Amino acid sequence: MTTQSLPQPEYSRNMRLIGHSDQGGKPDGVQVMVHRGYAYIGHMVSQGFSIVDVRDPKNPRPAGFVAAPPGTWNVHLQAHDDLLLVINARDLFADVRFADEKVYYTRSVSETVKGTQQRGWSAGVRIFDISTPDQPKEIGFLGLEGIGVHRIWYVGGRWAYVSALIDGYSDYIFLTIDLADPRHPQVAGRWWLPGMHTAGGETPDWAEGKRYALHHAIISGDTAYASWRDGGLTLLDIKDRAAPQLISHRNWSPPFGGGTHTALPLPDRDLLIVLDEAVLDNQEDGEKLIWVFDVREPSCPVSISTFPQPDERDYVSKGAHFGPHNLHENRPGSFVSSTLIFATYQNAGVRAYDITNPYQPKETAALVPAAPAKMMDTRPGRPQVIQSCDVFVDAQGIIYSTDYNGGLSIIEYLG
Repeated sequence: MTTQSLPQPEYSRNMRLIGHSDQGGKPDGVQVMVHRGYAYIGHMVSQGFSIVDVRDPKNPRPAGFVAAPPGTWNVHLQAHDDLLLVINARDLFADVRFADEKVYYTRSVSETVKGTQQRGWSAGVRIFDISTPDQPKEIGFLGLEGIGVHRIWYVGGRWAYVSALIDGYSDYIFLTIDLADPRHPQVAGRWWLPGMHTAGGETPDWAEGKRYALHHAIISGDTAYASWRDGGLTLLDIKDRAAPQLISHRNWSPPFGGGTHTALPLPDRDLLIVLDEAVLDNQEDGEKLIWVFDVREPSCPVSISTFPQPDERDYVSKGAHFGPHNLHENRPGSFVSSTLIFATYQNAGVRAYDITNPYQPKETAALVPAAPAKMMDTRPGRPQVIQSCDVFVDAQGIIYSTDYNGGLSIIEYLG
């Protein structure tokens, strides 16, 4: 694809679109990993994951698609060394009960799906050998009873960490996975917020309309920084991978709107960047923010600032979701910085921030991709508006961002 045929971004400042891919005709993207010159992209609608050759980022080429088992989505994945880990979970957005997205975001998933008689999906984690990057070979599977896995953290070595909705719990909880033998992965430990273990007799003490569920945890050393949607933030001591222990729990919902999605530790600065996801259209769930926490005393995380909001136009009235969705997560082998932070802002595109002064974060660059050419999201009434979903920045500083409908945007940072 030549630069002449690139979709024209709606807005850009200190960022330039250099490449775009419709991901082999499956432009619905959720998580993206760029590894050894290939992008691995989990799909929201297309039930599988795609591979795009991005060795020349200005000329991305589709390089394969791996289908999910029937009834299953592969929205999130992780690549490191020769392994690719792909989530398997029930395709919830294909379920008519979740046609109104408010149902997904404002109540326990197990409550909504209870009474499902037949198990028509695969739950767990598929493990692929990607020593040949465009020819993944499945070598192992971690099977679970329940809805399945939402997201994974894996950066090599023996341990992976997942959010999983398994039978007996109200929603997704934290599991540690032992990959000593990747062909035979095992669950080692688990942790949940009190009230979630329904089979153990626990009952939720949170308000109606709140969803307590682990989105995912990012691990630094022996600490897991875990985001629990409307349940806030926990720091967990995982020195013993089989027995995680609570260090601290913070929740600011209410008064804020919840949706805590990503907690990115910056260990060299004793800082933690915590992002709350906007989950409803037209800011119906309230203004969502990216917070800076001081975590030098892990038992007492303190919020010291918030990132500025995009304000070059009225994004609330633009339609669909306006607000943060995810951060570039400083994975080993990717671009790693404790002063330059990249985030997706859904209908406000991709943003970069300088937090050299953690008390005064500043936006340094932005790019809002063009509206999607076609809609892949089949839920009724979804607006044809960009929803920049995930962001990955490679070691050379090239930015890759997915969208639920609009394909892969490849962006150069000029800030």
